Amino acid sequence: MTEDLLPYGLGKPNLVEAAPGYLVDSEILPFLNKLKAEAAAEGFELRIESAYRPFERQLSIWNRKARGELPLLSAEGEPMERPQDEEELMYAILTWSALPGASRHHLGTDLDVVDGRACPEGYEVQLTPEECSGMFAAFHKFLDERFATDGAFGFDRVFVPGRGKIRPEGWHIAHLPTSRKRLEHFSLDTLHKIYEGSDMACKRVVLARLPQLAEEYIYPYFV
Repeated sequence: MTEDLLPYGLGKPNLVEAAPGYLVDSEILPFLNKLKAEAAAEGFELRIESAYRPFERQLSIWNRKARGELPLLSAEGEPMERPQDEEELMYAILTWSALPGASRHHLGTDLDVVDGRACPEGYEVQLTPEECSGMFAAFHKFLDERFATDGAFGFDRVFVPGRGKIRPEGWHIAHLPTSRKRLEHFSLDTLHKIYEGSDMACKRVVLARLPQLAEEYIYPYFV
């Protein structure tokens, strides 16, 4: 049963520390270390900004955005006013944030990465498209080349243009062979039951729209 709950950020995944404070599925660590070594050989420091995230943490992000405690960003990445309509608010959050229980960060196979060597001293990474095309452009070119030639040891991007309705995230990479195994246990019925017992903001409209949301915000990223 524990394994069945892993795709939702619940249960007890086999996690190891890939960097101080950042946990990943133990199966991906050897491949991650190879990719980091390849990056280092080209003059980059593959630095992790986010890794495994349990359900409660994703739920906290979601609820804080719903309450206005974290900023909401438009599709262009600009700060926006908090919608008063519950359905509009849900879709505003979904522009840049995954549904709790359906975040790929629950799998332990997905990472947000940057080039640590390109960060100015004291700079706080925002994980934005502007960073990808700006200070981290050379690093992303390196990743592009590895992904295009299957030279990234199983890693690839998931949130790309033309796939689903979540905005593209060039910084988000996933070890696909391992994540596919974890997603075998995913069930929309189970996610529905988890939501019913949660204190999730916008819960009423999320439950009412869940099948459609899955087609637009969940299943396109099962790659």
